[in-house]
Amino acid sequence: MAEVAITDLDTYRVLAPVLLLVGTALVAFLIDSIDPDSTNYRLMAGTSIAGTLAALGYAIWYLAIGVGIAGDPAEEGVQGLFELFGGALVVDQMALLFIVVVTSVTALVLIASYDYLEDQPHAGEFYSLVLLAATGMATMAMADSFVTAFIALELASLPSFALVAFLKDNRGSVEAGLKYFLIGALSSAIFLYGISLVYVSTGRLQFGDVATSVAEGGFDQGIFAIGVLMIVGGLAYKTASVPFHFWAPEAYEGAPAPISAFLSSASKAAGFVLAFRVFVEAFPIASVANGIEWMLVFQVLAVVTMVLGNFAAAVQENVKRMLAYSSVGHAGYALIGLAALTSGGAYNEAVLGGAMLHLLVYGFMNTGAFLFIALAEHWEVGRTFEDFNGLATKAPVASLAMTVFLFNLAGLPIGAGFLSKYLLFGSAVFNGVWWLAAVGAITSALSLYYYSRLAKAMWIEDPADDLRIESQPVGLYTAVIAAAVVTVVLLVALNPVVSTAVDAAGALLA
Repeated sequence: MAEVAITDLDTYRVLAPVLLLVGTALVAFLIDSIDPDSTNYRLMAGTSIAGTLAALGYAIWYLAIGVGIAGDPAEEGVQGLFELFGGALVVDQMALLFIVVVTSVTALVLIASYDYLEDQPHAGEFYSLVLLAATGMATMAMADSFVTAFIALELASLPSFALVAFLKDNRGSVEAGLKYFLIGALSSAIFLYGISLVYVSTGRLQFGDVATSVAEGGFDQGIFAIGVLMIVGGLAYKTASVPFHFWAPEAYEGAPAPISAFLSSASKAAGFVLAFRVFVEAFPIASVANGIEWMLVFQVLAVVTMVLGNFAAAVQENVKRMLAYSSVGHAGYALIGLAALTSGGAYNEAVLGGAMLHLLVYGFMNTGAFLFIALAEHWEVGRTFEDFNGLATKAPVASLAMTVFLFNLAGLPIGAGFLSKYLLFGSAVFNGVWWLAAVGAITSALSLYYYSRLAKAMWIEDPADDLRIESQPVGLYTAVIAAAVVTVVLLVALNPVVSTAVDAAGALLA
């Protein structure tokens, strides 16, 4: 990847997506501060959505033109690598791809929240916290130093704790927020202590410098290995991977449904992009020769996460908890992106690119599924599978969109969910780690059981006599339909989507 020299002005241009997010958060907070007692939140909603869409547009533009400066790439077809602030941040294809994921999910959540917040106080705080969390997640995608990574992780986590407990009059929401905060504080401490052990061993904090020290050797391997394992634990918590997943069902169930969508999609993607960067750049595959077998750790994590997540989802009666455990299972699929890497593997780019593609598609289909739950809550539909009986007779368009999400999550060939799993499992097989793909395929088949159970309830079962749909919330409907359309369209846009993900992986592995 070509390094491009940039000026101070170019720095702000490259960071435009992140600056737009944080700037919009401050504007929303300012609007709310000027008129805190106003019940008219349309200006805050419109400002927040417009700022997020502008950040998304910038990220897509830079990704499409090769991370160019002011719309003019240094060379046609060359991807620029921009190192900022002494290498603390880096803007490359992978960073921009995941900024697209984060801003897309954030935009959908903010659009859906327009209706969700209609009767809720503290709308200004809600929009500001979502945007600040998104800023932290976008910064995680660009982090190239352990210091920057930790700061970005905390910037993403602290607003998320408050958002989970946003429904202050709801005991479940407050309890979920408290549990999320306590477990999050513990995981941050573990992650930070792991960083300190790596620093003690290597004397370096930037990922590239750490890799150089690892290659040179001459340090205490035991202390270093403990540090690496603690970093794995901190990142596994952020991605809701087993056995660090136990906060996820409680937090997702207690949080407002749009926030459940935000955390299970955008936050998970941010955690994985940081994991990709840390373990590919700071602890490269070549370091296995020095006894650092982190790929074996990820293989164990991937298997237990896929198995436990899907089996736990299969026995749930609460639809929201089913989606929560399903989200845990999908973390296992994304873990294959690291677990199936092999030293000198010919398909390493495809493996890592498949994981990136899966997280991109997952961002839309999982967000849409949780926003459909928010729509059902707006209609005061119950939480069990039986409560959704016959919903398609009352809301056929929304039910069709939810069916698209469910079958894409299962990996059926009606959208990009099939494409991402096909690339991920196929590349794992060709890279010689066929058993990971086999576990993924078996657990995907199991997931079809509980996904189709909800689809059956909506389309085949008779509705209850008291099922009533008396309102059509514009924001929620728009977000759900938009997520379904993108999920299907991404399958049609096969070549550019796959090539972008694989190119981003290849640049990182180079």
